[in-house]
Amino acid sequence: MTGWIALGILIFVLAYGVLLYNGLVNLKHGVARAWANIDVVLRQRHEELPKLVEVCRQYQQFEQATLERVISARAGVASAREQHDIPALSSAENSLRASLGQLFAVAEAYPELRASEHFRQLQGRISGLENSIADRRELYNEAVNLNNVRVEQLPDLLIARLCGFGLQPLLEFAATEKADVNIAQLFKG
Repeated sequence: MTGWIALGILIFVLAYGVLLYNGLVNLKHGVARAWANIDVVLRQRHEELPKLVEVCRQYQQFEQATLERVISARAGVASAREQHDIPALSSAENSLRASLGQLFAVAEAYPELRASEHFRQLQGRISGLENSIADRRELYNEAVNLNNVRVEQLPDLLIARLCGFGLQPLLEFAATEKADVNIAQLFKG
């Protein structure tokens, strides 16, 4: 009788451990899926930025330094994204958002540029992508938060450490994120 009770307890503990492990695997893949969703939009924006820079370059007097900052910041975002380096991506995104905000602010001084249909389309597309990035970043951070809470709570902590599940970094942007998107929205019309 004691053997059956011990066997029952062992089966219960193993089943419970498997359930915890599967829950952690599900959270890990949720974080990966949320990252993939952000990555898609970052790639789309990455492809649109050279078009915007080229349209601005067509206006000979447009500030070359502003365009170079956008190009440099774009390269930084691409590098961090490819390496899946979340802290570096946060920093590079802040730089890119500041550069784009400055580019759209400088465009205010060029009525011919603002009147260009191609410029307005690109600006609207990039503004839409910025909003998508913000939305998907929120979903990513929620998935990361769920993962991080589970890997720090008992009894999940025991399985997480035993099986190598760890904390994931949040994707945080500077507080100016909303201001940069709002600047872009001013030029949409």
